[in-house]
Amino acid sequence: MSNYTQILYEVENGVATITLHRPDKMNAFTGTMMNEMISAFDEIDADDNVRAVIVTGHGDRAFCAGADLTPEDGKHVFASGEAVSDLSDTRVRDGGGLLTLRIYQCKKPVIAAVNGAAVGIGVTMQLAMDIRLASESARFGFVFARRGIVPEAASSWFLPRLVGPQQALEWCYTGRIFDAQEALKGGLVRSVHPAGELLAEARKLAREIADNTAPVSVALTRHMLWRNAAQPHPMEAHKIDSRAIYRRSRSGDAKEGIASFLEKRAPNYPDKVSTDMPDFFPWWEEPVYN
Repeated sequence: MSNYTQILYEVENGVATITLHRPDKMNAFTGTMMNEMISAFDEIDADDNVRAVIVTGHGDRAFCAGADLTPEDGKHVFASGEAVSDLSDTRVRDGGGLLTLRIYQCKKPVIAAVNGAAVGIGVTMQLAMDIRLASESARFGFVFARRGIVPEAASSWFLPRLVGPQQALEWCYTGRIFDAQEALKGGLVRSVHPAGELLAEARKLAREIADNTAPVSVALTRHMLWRNAAQPHPMEAHKIDSRAIYRRSRSGDAKEGIASFLEKRAPNYPDKVSTDMPDFFPWWEEPVYN
């Protein structure tokens, strides 16, 4: 357990769970929560014992009810209240985007267990996660136009890729709150479950990953699928596929994968994300804010 104030963080049997934890505020998002979640993802990437991540909210009312509209520190709600003359000033940067970019950079698979209301940043933070499961009571809302602002947390990049431009535009134009079944039909969530079964289903999925797959292969796959899908030509994906297959085929993981299959036993992959990523990783240059 780590010493956080607005989230809970724990690791059990290779699965890390981040619980948004502001019970009196429906887990509303703050700068403190942002920093604590980023720190938790730093812990996750540094811990080879973590094989998968679940993000959920405390209680049964809310995953995250959006930005705290009455922050206790009295600061500006949506962005910095400080006046700047240059929009490349880092004080302009959107806190939700800082979080989703950190999740995007994660080397472990991330599963959202959406246990209730997920509005504003409560839903856009999920878009950088890999798989979303929802309870029957979950509600979603890209409500920005109804608050006089615009979609944030890099959701204009993530959302159309997940659900298609037409669905993304409808949800963002109307700003309406919609239920779990509409989220399922629109492709935002993978499945809908009774509230009492949600976390168990998320853990079952996390265990399937943790118990059967090579962590370095999963880390590479996560970045290959997220990043190569945005490339202008499949040749760029072919280059990375080829390098990855070449390096992985000579790894201890590949030998163990074949041996465990032939011997009909559970695998014990030797390679670690912290030390054994291939020499061409990362194959991209991380862009800077300017």
